Amino acid sequence: MTKSAPDDPKTLVSTDWLSEHLKDPDLRIFDASWYLPDAGRDARAEFEKGHITGARFFDIDEISDLRSELPHTVPPVEKFMSRMRAMGVGDGHQVVVYDGSGLFSAARVWWLFRLMGQTNIAVLDGGIPKWIADGHKTTKTPATIRDRHMTVKQRTDLVKDVTQVARAAKLKDHNIVDARAPARFRGETEEPREGLRSGHIPGSRNVFYQDLLNADGTMKQANALRTIFTDAGVDMQKPIITTCGSGVTAAILSLALERIGKTDHSLYDGSWSEWGMYADLPIATGAA
Repeated sequence: MTKSAPDDPKTLVSTDWLSEHLKDPDLRIFDASWYLPDAGRDARAEFEKGHITGARFFDIDEISDLRSELPHTVPPVEKFMSRMRAMGVGDGHQVVVYDGSGLFSAARVWWLFRLMGQTNIAVLDGGIPKWIADGHKTTKTPATIRDRHMTVKQRTDLVKDVTQVARAAKLKDHNIVDARAPARFRGETEEPREGLRSGHIPGSRNVFYQDLLNADGTMKQANALRTIFTDAGVDMQKPIITTCGSGVTAAILSLALERIGKTDHSLYDGSWSEWGMYADLPIATGAA
């Protein structure tokens, strides 16, 4: 049996923890399921079919900056605040976010909340698949929602733009860590998004997000996580920039880093969807 990671309401909680706290008046739950187009899954339809009691659906594509050409980038602060208020989430609430893959897109929402200055948020370890496997029930009943104000103080240190990443790659003063599958990192396969070059940011390291997870979709223990990063050649003394295809699985790396006490990390929001699009940005292929 896989030993679960310890509960921490600021990073990761177990299904048992959520079950025990399910009736807490200040608990708010999000289903943040999101899938790549080739997965053939409809996240909202699955939510309507069955979700954890009290959960609201967090639409990663809609709660984003729709003016951007890039997918699901960080929304304007005002939009984030209005969407949270409409879903009854505000100051003083403990938020738990889960997804339908185990641990995938929920980490993106965890990171987004932290970017907005909210720290009382945790990912449900193993997501709704483990919730169901552990014998907990789901419901079709919508949550009761009342407006709640949220104070947002955006933490610009947690996000990087393309100019900052290009500078970091040139100066080598950060470790850039890529969460994509090894074949994509090495440039051996075509990117799922049309028009993108194949390869990786020069000097970056590859930590495939799935390597951080157990077979049941839960996150590995801290000592195992630390070993995975160091074995990939990540210098843990330097600040880290996480990246991936479109800023979703990079957040799994960010969550894992937080779990091992590595707090000087940021996320490249544009990720390869942006970097791979511009012909004037350098790329590397092959192993790190």
